[in-house]
Amino acid sequence: MTTVGIDDTDSRTRGMCTTYVGARIAAALRERDVRVDRPALVRLNPAIEHKTRGNAAVAVHADCDPETGFEVARDLIDRLAETDDPNTQPGLVVTPGVDRPPEAVREFARRAVRERHDLEDALALIERAEYRQAGWSGGRGRIGALAAVGARDAFEGWTYERISYRERERWGTPREVDPESVFAAADAAYPEAWDTVDRGTGDLVCVPSAPGPILHGIRGDDPESVREVADAIESEPIERSALFVTNQGTDAHLRDGEVATVEDGRAYRLEGRVASEPETRRGGHVFLALEDGGTTMACAAFEPTKRFRNRVRVLRSGDRIVACGEVSEGTLKLEKFAVRELNRIAYETPDCPRCERSMESAGRDQGYRCRDCGTRAERKVEVEMDRAIETGWYEVPPCARRHVAKPLVRGGFDAPIHPER
Repeated sequence: MTTVGIDDTDSRTRGMCTTYVGARIAAALRERDVRVDRPALVRLNPAIEHKTRGNAAVAVHADCDPETGFEVARDLIDRLAETDDPNTQPGLVVTPGVDRPPEAVREFARRAVRERHDLEDALALIERAEYRQAGWSGGRGRIGALAAVGARDAFEGWTYERISYRERERWGTPREVDPESVFAAADAAYPEAWDTVDRGTGDLVCVPSAPGPILHGIRGDDPESVREVADAIESEPIERSALFVTNQGTDAHLRDGEVATVEDGRAYRLEGRVASEPETRRGGHVFLALEDGGTTMACAAFEPTKRFRNRVRVLRSGDRIVACGEVSEGTLKLEKFAVRELNRIAYETPDCPRCERSMESAGRDQGYRCRDCGTRAERKVEVEMDRAIETGWYEVPPCARRHVAKPLVRGGFDAPIHPER
């Protein structure tokens, strides 16, 4: 089976979507009576600075000769890619008809989700594997295209997304989607279909705001659920729909790490103790310090994470947590966290055992005394306090979730979950 990998055909400002180009390639091959498997939508490292919003690459697996796959894909990239944007650098990689890519290509795909690659490394591996390739405007997209080629055999636990595309003349105009039908469809299919809406903010998460061909994208654990939701949405006419298998919602980007050894541009699961009381800073961003083995780093819940910040604000020094997210400029951007152990101990000024009044400080390092009867106490008293948070996992709301981040409702976590809807 030949695999056609593509990446970087879209633009942050001009629109387009690599999934749309992939869907058009699959459709063009089917028109030639070629059997095509469900295309794969692969979310790569979300910390890469060159990415457009979702950093998606696409692979189309087809029963055709490599020459046919290459020519069909090249023609459509020529016609559809937004190469007038200098930041758009499409890439195309096509494999010969083999059952499985070599381990080096599979490892390249795994690392592309968690690290960064240079174009030179991608081109060298493409040459060793004897794949066909083409690049436009520098061709940086060949990195993602090669990763897409290796992804199907590199990862497990795939999910699904059904994407519906707009008629061409409507691109760049406001999308016409009935919100009530979206919420009703989302409620009927939850939790098999997830992140369709955000019930806290009222956002239609499945409907993008950027210019481009996508009308809505429905994500979930099985093909039937995402199809039912998509079909139930009342909207403007749809030009075409495509079902993708995808690594979305899998946490494929996270690696276990230690505070002392984290690197920028990667995403981690880090365990440690909260070393400072959470602080809300200008703009509504919430910061705390995470300590492990004597090393401390900043963790942040930024304003776009909305109500998730309230979960972070009730953490205290001494709480033991697992923090998950991308590291940038030495700060971990929180996507989710697990409370392992809560610090329930507080220290309060003692009450006088005779007068039952609160004592006062007797001076620096001199303890406390009752102003009425003179009774003294050496130190504050230890009390157990109630906490406004429980042990278990907490996450950002759907409106703030990264494409590749795993929603808690999907399960498989090692503690109780407190999912956002």
